[in-house]
Amino acid sequence: MYDQIKEALEANLEEIRESGLWKSERTIASPQAARIRLAENGQEVINMCANNYLGLSDNLEISAAAAVTMEKWGYGLSSVRFICGKQEIHEELEVAVSQFLGTEDSILFAACFDANGAVFEPLLSADDAIVSDSLNHASIIDGIRLCKAKRYRYANNDLGALEDQLKQARADVGGTGRIMIATDGVFSMDGTIARLDGICDLAEKYEALVMVDDCHATGFMGKSGRGTHEHHDCMGRVDILTGTFGKALGGASGGYVSGRKEIVDLLRQRARPYLFSNSLAPAICGGSIKVLEMISESTERRDRLWSNTAYYRRRLEEEGFVIPGKEEPHPIVPIMLGDAKIAQQASVKLLENGVYAIGFFYPVVAKGAARIRTQVSAGHSEDDLEEAVQAFVKVRADVGW
Repeated sequence: MYDQIKEALEANLEEIRESGLWKSERTIASPQAARIRLAENGQEVINMCANNYLGLSDNLEISAAAAVTMEKWGYGLSSVRFICGKQEIHEELEVAVSQFLGTEDSILFAACFDANGAVFEPLLSADDAIVSDSLNHASIIDGIRLCKAKRYRYANNDLGALEDQLKQARADVGGTGRIMIATDGVFSMDGTIARLDGICDLAEKYEALVMVDDCHATGFMGKSGRGTHEHHDCMGRVDILTGTFGKALGGASGGYVSGRKEIVDLLRQRARPYLFSNSLAPAICGGSIKVLEMISESTERRDRLWSNTAYYRRRLEEEGFVIPGKEEPHPIVPIMLGDAKIAQQASVKLLENGVYAIGFFYPVVAKGAARIRTQVSAGHSEDDLEEAVQAFVKVRADVGW
């Protein structure tokens, strides 16, 4: 069979290259940090494209905690929890997540992609409804596809459109049907923050559950870094929070669902990515517990991140760049280019000028919405950020966008 499809596959791959949509992967020869070293030539560059919001990916205290945990609990469990059980370190992390987020209970997954894939199918049937933001992450979309509930979609962050869809959903499922609103806390391509206070108001009005993927918020949104629900003063109003340990919380891997106890209990019994995937590695549990301890004790890194974000955004605007999110800024700072090929050319030129930033284009974003997405870290210095701004100024002149 492969001989029959090989030519077609080669044609598909060539089409991707010709259209400017080919995604290359660079090899890094250093830990993840504000400045990294490239394997291909040893060049040191400023990293402006990592989800390392709190600058913890190379933190030695976290690495030490992970190493101690691995020495005590081993490398892994070699099975799923309902077969071989769990270790105390797994329970400790679930309790720590719940305490940090202010929820009743939490359940661990190998990744937040799995967490989002687990949420919908156990809770919702064909008699129920899901109302989803149009720019939700791919993992939410895939999770919804696994569920038989009726599907409704509303324009990104548009509360009027959301209410229209809730009215329709409630009419369709009747008074006994369940409705769940699903949204990103922060939309990762634009850095737009969900209007969670208004979403919760509408959820109460139309008797709906609220599910929030807070991957790009946990650890630094809100006055103590709890996330979007703290930022919008919605603590206790969100039924389901999903998130990751792979971004601000240390940058390793692993995810969770946190929220109402009965929901978490049901996921332990019915969530397929939980029942049929290995337990989270003990070292990640130990390192993640250390992260939650550190950011609960001090907001220093969160405060530095927001100071860096304000500086970087201000300097880009002073240099004439149009960037979204002025009303409610976020450390995700996209520089919009429109054309995929220009985005790739700009990314290459930026690297030549010492800045590692990747072009995003279809299918990651909509056609015609290509961009260089940059992300600020607490690990950056103002000198790092100023150097990045100057590189953008130079590349804009070179590429001509």
